[in-house]
Amino acid sequence: MFLRHLSLVNYKNFDSKDLEFDPVINCLVGDNGVGKTNILDAIYHLCFGKSYFNPVSTQNIKHDTEFFMVDGEFEKEGRSEKIICSFKKGTKKVIKRNGKPYEKFSEHIGFLPLVIISPADRDLILEGSDTRRKFIDGVISQSDKAYLNNLIKYNKVLVQRNSLLKYFVANRTFERDTLSIYNEQLHGLGTEIHKKRLDFISSFVPIFKEQYQHISDKEEQIMLSYESQLEEGSLLELLEANIEKDRALQYTSVGIHKDDLNFTIADHPIKKFGSQGQQKSFLIALKLAQFHFIKEQASTTPILLLDDIFDKLDESRVSHIVGLVKNDNFGQIFISDTHAERTENVVKNIHQSYKIFTL
Repeated sequence: MFLRHLSLVNYKNFDSKDLEFDPVINCLVGDNGVGKTNILDAIYHLCFGKSYFNPVSTQNIKHDTEFFMVDGEFEKEGRSEKIICSFKKGTKKVIKRNGKPYEKFSEHIGFLPLVIISPADRDLILEGSDTRRKFIDGVISQSDKAYLNNLIKYNKVLVQRNSLLKYFVANRTFERDTLSIYNEQLHGLGTEIHKKRLDFISSFVPIFKEQYQHISDKEEQIMLSYESQLEEGSLLELLEANIEKDRALQYTSVGIHKDDLNFTIADHPIKKFGSQGQQKSFLIALKLAQFHFIKEQASTTPILLLDDIFDKLDESRVSHIVGLVKNDNFGQIFISDTHAERTENVVKNIHQSYKIFTL
């Protein structure tokens, strides 16, 4: 699978831009602020129906304009697939595949598998559990529609239960039976989601460790572990046990929406004890593991976006990464960099077809 053509209208800093891509390697080079990352984000937008960096649709429209459109022509399994994502202020976003609009955006997820590696990934280490849960959900959802549908349903029920808890306080009332209906629904959906996450971690961790060893030239003891309140008991039991707490807080304090991932190096949190290079290697390994996991599950090689990948990495780690993308395990790759000469030297050594776009 690869992206053949990309067309942008009023997208971020571009009023109009057309690009024809190489099926293997594409390099976007230029100074900071010229729009290299915006082009990568437009490709992400076509695959996921939203921006990787700013999910607020109105903020992806070029200043002083009313709409944006991203148009891409992909080739997948010998067929041309035309995807258009457009948004106009005051209306709903529209995603079309070969001229036909999707009724639900979730139907599009996983059709065009893609992995992005970006400096923004540092949020996975620095930010709260919500960011790490989105990572787990994003990886699993690209190859498991049932998981994505259960997740959507769970979040809807969660919103309804939280609204009910607020209603109780506002109206000085309490209906345990009504709350129990939501508890049962959350339990059924949450249990399935929890099981899928456990299975995912079991398969994912060995791939992640292997990728880290490839990138790092040291035998560093790194680990990725899954933390869930459901280890303490069933979700139904937890919800029942925390009813009084939830009434006081006016929101649901237990459930799979509180799950987290722990990132450690030498049994210590990498956030506090990992060097900048170790953290960056950890994140790149995480994303390369995501790439291999999705490729195996979806039976399609994802597109790989490498945004400013060489920033703050020493030459040893860069050469390891280049070595990884040299082999035939990868499909189409997009690389953004501020140093045109460095980028060209790197891609020449890969001995594959490539294009360089100077912005």
